[in-house]
Amino acid sequence: MQYRIFAKKFNIMKVTALLPDDIIQEVKKLSGGKNITDSILIALREYIAHQRIRKAIQKLKDRPLHFRDGFTAEKVRNLNREL
Repeated sequence: MQYRIFAKKFNIMKVTALLPDDIIQEVKKLSGGKNITDSILIALREYIAHQRIRKAIQKLKDRPLHFRDGFTAEKVRNLNREL
């Protein structure tokens, strides 16, 4: 049997940024990262996820879901129980 391991290729950008010490310390504390780089990476990923959720919520506000006439949660539960 052969196994192949597929590694995800990462493009890494080295960045120099001037950030206030108090913000970095709080990010380190709140993220639980091993170091500054890890902490900032965790914070950025959480920020991106949060923004995606906000965008999805706004989309639902702009175009709410519409269900078929006669659709009820009880009917769906009953269908699921039959499966």
